[in-house]
Amino acid sequence: MASSSNFEDFLPLMANKLGGDGLVGELCNGFNLLVDSEKGVITFDSLKKNSALLGLQDLSDDDLRCMLREGDFDGDGALNQMEFCVLMFRLSPELMEESQFLLEEALLQEFKHYC
Repeated sequence: MASSSNFEDFLPLMANKLGGDGLVGELCNGFNLLVDSEKGVITFDSLKKNSALLGLQDLSDDDLRCMLREGDFDGDGALNQMEFCVLMFRLSPELMEESQFLLEEALLQEFKHYC
């Protein structure tokens, strides 16, 4: 039986309300809620144990493993703080689109200075 998870993306709202530094602080708070305190990273076990704190209690073990694989850039089977933050941005299509727009605007402004 396939599982289906509904996810409402609050990251853009948080970014607009808190600003960049505030958003990063909240992401760090989220990381700290999920982290294995002995290992200093988010493991499958710590994610499973603590996911209900973030309203993710309905995610299946496969969903949780998929989240870990999606964000695990160094291949150690866990998420460090940077991997977690990058994953949260990648899982927010609206925030990624806004970031891409801002980057394009900045590049256009820089390009105009050289012409």
